[in-house]
Amino acid sequence: MVKKAFEVRNPDHDRSPKTGMTRQHYIECAKYILERAFTHIRSIEDPLTFPPVPGKTYPRPGDPEWRYRSLEFEALERTFTLAGPLIHIDPDVSINGIRLRDYYCLQLYRALTPGNPASLPLPDELPDSNYQFTCEFGGLFKTLLLLPDTLWPFFSQEQRDRMAVTISKWGHHRTTQNNWRIFNITTLSFLKKQGYAIDDELLKSHLMWVVSYHSGDGWYLEQTYNYYSISLFIVYTTIWSRTFGDEHYPEIADIIERSAQKLMKTITSFYARNGYINMWSRSICYRTWVSGAFPVAFMLRERPALDAGWARRLCSGSLLQFLTREEFFHNNIPSLGFYGPKEYMVQNYSCVASPFLMFLPFICLALPEDSAFWTAVENDGLWESLGGALHKVVLEKPGLVLLNHGNTGTSEIVSGKVYYDDPNYSKLVYNTHFPWEDHNPGGGTSMEYSFRSLDPRDLRGDDVNFYLTGQAVDNRANREPVYTTSQSVVYNGLRDGVLYRQAIMRKPPNNGIGYIIDLAEIHVPGGVIRIDRSRLAFEHALTLGHFGMPHIDGNAAETSDRSDDHKMVLTASIHDRKTAMIAYHGWDELNCMVHAGHNAEAEESTVLFAKKSRLMKNPPMELMITVLLHKADQSDWSSEELDPVASFEIMDYSPGGSVLGANIVLRNGDAYLVDFNDIDGLRTC
Repeated sequence: MVKKAFEVRNPDHDRSPKTGMTRQHYIECAKYILERAFTHIRSIEDPLTFPPVPGKTYPRPGDPEWRYRSLEFEALERTFTLAGPLIHIDPDVSINGIRLRDYYCLQLYRALTPGNPASLPLPDELPDSNYQFTCEFGGLFKTLLLLPDTLWPFFSQEQRDRMAVTISKWGHHRTTQNNWRIFNITTLSFLKKQGYAIDDELLKSHLMWVVSYHSGDGWYLEQTYNYYSISLFIVYTTIWSRTFGDEHYPEIADIIERSAQKLMKTITSFYARNGYINMWSRSICYRTWVSGAFPVAFMLRERPALDAGWARRLCSGSLLQFLTREEFFHNNIPSLGFYGPKEYMVQNYSCVASPFLMFLPFICLALPEDSAFWTAVENDGLWESLGGALHKVVLEKPGLVLLNHGNTGTSEIVSGKVYYDDPNYSKLVYNTHFPWEDHNPGGGTSMEYSFRSLDPRDLRGDDVNFYLTGQAVDNRANREPVYTTSQSVVYNGLRDGVLYRQAIMRKPPNNGIGYIIDLAEIHVPGGVIRIDRSRLAFEHALTLGHFGMPHIDGNAAETSDRSDDHKMVLTASIHDRKTAMIAYHGWDELNCMVHAGHNAEAEESTVLFAKKSRLMKNPPMELMITVLLHKADQSDWSSEELDPVASFEIMDYSPGGSVLGANIVLRNGDAYLVDFNDIDGLRTC
């Protein structure tokens, strides 16, 4: 009987006082995960398939047969993320009575041999497009480049030649976007390393495209900035550099090395004190794949600016964040979600096998036993000296601010270069211990400004539909209005301790310059003080939501109104977390609502939110002064905590020449000037 969740048995608290995890526990963990996965096959002959999950993920009813081949290949390749390292350290390792090397050799040969009943289609047999096969080839050959002793030497030359036909056709096939070029790079590089002819100019072109996307601070542009910048642009390419690039493309390998070294200076700030990773950006089901950066740091040529004991502590903590939860597994494999199955947070390019990419950190088993990654004693890095203070990292190039809250042990991501309306990116902040919630069209969306037009003329706000022509074409005036969130977020920089961004609620030509919220935030331990300027031109309603509080085991959050004569205060509490919302100016009311089907941890959640309605035809600009606080324990809120602002003065005209700013003095004596001078001209996105 497989355990319901992974347990660290016989923990080594001398080497790993924080998690108990050592190299041996990683081996046991990899076996445990594969034991659960292999319950879905009976013999070495069976392809690795998992029960389908209804919903948006592929394959769906009516899909062509090749989509099912793609599912099988994705399951084979992504579980090899675990199986490859196990084979590397123990060639005879078996799972549920099946020798892994024999199984993966057989299934891989069948998949890659043209004419085999289980073979993958070739790209010229399909309409000219991009396919998931390219992605899985990239992952497979990244692993085989790193661990060349696992499978390839055990094929005959005749078998290799047959498989090379399929590999070459997919490696040379059309790719898509920027990060996908890395998949073609690892595939073509593997072929060349094995002595097969490739289009060298194509490989060089892919490499040049990839490095062209480096934006600074170790980050690469990937639609917007997200975890792909770490897991693909740093982890995959560093493996490529050490196994192929150093010899054949040293200039490119040097560029990758430099960017990886930059990333390692700040990557720890993405993690909570206990190693929790943040639910942020797309492909949420990949979860811990960014933790692959920790072992890859010790594959760099030069020792990185990263403490080895802290690196392993965070890597292990992020894995235990999920693997120790029973609800994490669905049908004996990692669920399509974050902590459990959640349809709203997955993408249609995923399948039930996709989450196995989260085990990218197990490349650590390719490191020698005497690597510092294994021998260093675990520690908590900067958290050990942080106390109750706040540690802030500002990454200007990708427009990211990373916050480590010493008083709560949580970490936050504040993103500032978001091109579209997507809760994976557009939230005001992302917290490791308060995973984000999906948008609620009824308002009160967690960690978002939610806007509802009350303009009686044309709720869609399209210039060409009404405002310029008077023709109310296809307007929504007679429909039930809903709340929408920002369509983009732009980064305007940090000045004198105040972070400036803008939430664009509607983009031009839909009166985009009349639907702007200028964001100014002062980060404090355990939260943020917001002094935001509303530039919403017509009649509207607006809400600002706090973190969602999940109803764990069906227990609703407890809320309490602690308002007084000069401020509104509302708090919410569950068994291990608390939130507080304080409104000093610019809001009509504070309230709470229960959301259903939006939270990552529970079916229902409670969200505190501020709300206002402005019904004038030409509402004035307005400052909204709001404080959002959080705790990751059950300590009570003190009166001082719930009143962090000693005084504020709203100015019609700021010293810089802007309008509607403020002087804010905190109870700790810190003073800030909020000045929106030239904010529109400071946009970067």
